[in-house]
Amino acid sequence: VQLVESGGGSVQAGGSLRLACTASGHGDSDYCMGWFRQTPGKEREWAAAVDVNDNTGVADSVKGRFTVSRHSYNLFLHMTTLEPEDTAMYYCAAGRRWEGSQCVPEYWGQGTQVTVS
Repeated sequence: VQLVESGGGSVQAGGSLRLACTASGHGDSDYCMGWFRQTPGKEREWAAAVDVNDNTGVADSVKGRFTVSRHSYNLFLHMTTLEPEDTAMYYCAAGRRWEGSQCVPEYWGQGTQVTVS
């Protein structure tokens, strides 16, 4: 499975951004998809995910500000009221296991940078 993210960039605090991820090579298998983020020196953390039935999960740290959605194997993350603490590399992930409202990642995209100042 190949994942390609887009939509990152620089934005002022309080602004919004929409990330997108397109998956290919998934064949007939069902994959959940999710967003993770990572800042230098810290572990990658889960942000949001959606399964093949459109059930979603959102981390408490971004709940109420981030909305995850998908259309087939196109995944989106609509981020609002962005804070400097949201600055990170955002990675798209896909996997076949859905556990505790999270998608267990098997495949990763290259990431897209989000910078909030």
